[in-house]
This record gives sequence, structure tokens and C-alpha cells, in this order.
Amino acid sequence: MQRLVGLVRRCVEDYKMIEPGDKIAVGVSGGKDSLALLVLLAELKKYNHIPFEVEAITIDMGLGMDFSGIDALCKKLDVPFTLVKTEIGPVIFEYRKEKNPCSMCAKMRRGALNQALLDRGLNKLALGHHYDDAVETFMMSLLYEGRISCFQPVTNLDRSGVIQIRPMLYIHEQTVDNFVTRMGLPVLENRCPVDKQTKREEIKALVYELSARYPDLKDRIFGAMQRFPLPEWEPKGRYKRPKDEN
Repeated sequence: MQRLVGLVRRCVEDYKMIEPGDKIAVGVSGGKDSLALLVLLAELKKYNHIPFEVEAITIDMGLGMDFSGIDALCKKLDVPFTLVKTEIGPVIFEYRKEKNPCSMCAKMRRGALNQALLDRGLNKLALGHHYDDAVETFMMSLLYEGRISCFQPVTNLDRSGVIQIRPMLYIHEQTVDNFVTRMGLPVLENRCPVDKQTKREEIKALVYELSARYPDLKDRIFGAMQRFPLPEWEPKGRYKRPKDEN
């Protein structure tokens, strides 16, 4: 816990993610990444020199998932929990029968999340993207779109006024998996009909294969995004790339 909170703190400081008085929502899907982020931010809040608040918001997609475990975890962490019920899943998969559902689903979920933040007076949304997600997103943009691009550590959403932050960018996926298992966090089974069938899964498999031949591949890609920075990727605080801990 202490080591991972330290990595989150360093990422937060490097990219100036948190300011005094921030009210931060963690978008908790029930997956391992968002649950780990919730626990780590709740722990960071106890000791951080900058005061901030943390809440959990879950968007119920209408796919019959049970979120009682998340509710219980939030009570244990003393973190307010909001469950927003929607029919996003049935709309996309049953009524519209979308052939490429991921883009529309992401937009609808983001809209529901942003509205929940505004309703509760929260100004920042923390997302559970980690080190491997950043590398894979870079590769997706390069191979599928012909662009050198990635999501930003801090993103200002001008229309809604919400600021997105990604505090786990210095933590590797395997480290997150190990943490979630050791903590016994209530990970939910993803009931999305297209889970594990996306382009991201193809890129994940490609990066895994290439990493077997070039062990420092992910470190080189992540470092390149910081040293020859993509927009907003140059650390504003102390500079130190995380080393692969696996």
C-alpha cells in the first residue's frame, strides 16, 4: 500500500493533478483498475499535504450487475458512493444493435459520469488508466490511426468544466493485479457482450509478444512520451520515469 500510494503521489505531483479543496470523483466500473484507484486515493487523502475530497461514482449500464460489494467497500473506506442507473447497455445492444458499440458506449458513459459530477458539485474525475494503458493507447493511435497520440495525464473538458486526471500512470498493470488480489477487492465480472473482443485486446497481445523479444519496449515508449513530450505529457514536477517492477 505504502509503495503504490507513493507512486500515485509522485504522478499527482509531476502533473499537478490535485489542488487544495478539489472534490474528486473516482469513476468506479467494478473492474480492478478503478477499484485499486479508489483505495489508493482514499489512502492518499489521509496523508497528503494538499487537502482534497474523494467520492465514488458508478454508472450502472443496465446489464444486471450487482454493485453491493462496491457499496460495502466505500463504507469501509468512508467514501461517499453514488450509483447512477442507466439503460445504456440495452439501448446499444438491444434497441440500436450497434455494429461498433464501443465508441457510442464510451460517449454515453462519459456523459452520465460528467452529469453525476455536476449534480454532486465535484470538479475532477479520476480514471484508472495505468502505465500499460498509456503504452497500448499510443500503439493503437500509431497503428490504427496513423497518429502519434495518447490520452493526456490531465484533460480539461471545456464543455462540462470537468477535469480528468489519471493518477495511476506510474503503476504497471501486473502490479495493479497483484494489489487487488492481496487486498481482496470486490472485482465484478464484465458483462459487456464485446468484452475481450476489442482492438485494445489485439494491441495488448501485440505489446506482450514484442516485450518478450524487447524487454524494455514499454519503458522506451513511455519514456519517449515524456522526453519528447506529447501534449501535456512532460512532467511539471520532478522528473523520474517509473521502472518496470515486474
